[in-house]
Amino acid sequence: MPVVAVANQKGGVGKTTTAVNLGAYLALGVRVLLIDLDPQANATSSLGLDPSGVELSTYEALIGQVPMADAIVSSGRLQLDLVPASRALAGAQVELVEMPDREHRLRVALSEVRTRYDVVLIDCPPSLGILTLNALVSADLLLAPVQCEYLALEGVAQLMETIELVRDTLNPRLELLGMLMTMYDPRTRLSSQVVDEVRRHFPEHTFETVIPGASD
Repeated sequence: MPVVAVANQKGGVGKTTTAVNLGAYLALGVRVLLIDLDPQANATSSLGLDPSGVELSTYEALIGQVPMADAIVSSGRLQLDLVPASRALAGAQVELVEMPDREHRLRVALSEVRTRYDVVLIDCPPSLGILTLNALVSADLLLAPVQCEYLALEGVAQLMETIELVRDTLNPRLELLGMLMTMYDPRTRLSSQVVDEVRRHFPEHTFETVIPGASD
């Protein structure tokens, strides 16, 4: 049962859209748990829940206030469950620093429920802070959405450095599932150049499919 972290330290690259849509698609055939680890709670909102109204969230599970099983709710879609985020999750970034085994909090919480599902997807915040680190320590695979924009390779290089660091120190089983090129605009030369450059540097880890941006 793979745990897949959807992560990139850059914001606005399509992480949440990727996680939610991938989860909905996979749920057509297997049991999926989507964990919203982003204090912005966009995955939670995308599935029709009000982050300010959830009783239990990833925050309570991370700090050990409740078992993760208690925070799981139905998304309203068959075979797709959600651990919602709440605004309180922003505070966890500070609180976790003082906690023992702070990088392993999500992995431990998830261990109680992961066998119930065929796939677990983790929607990460746009940073490489303690929350994303918890996701990478918990994950078997990393799916990295990469926006077709200037300096995309710089962000990818930083992400790859983080993967190697996590492998060496905290989670040797972490592997790169692939980089998903997003917000591709076929009308611009830049988009094509970015895709070509990423594929040239990472030929075995860049998906053939590219995700177009919104059209006018």
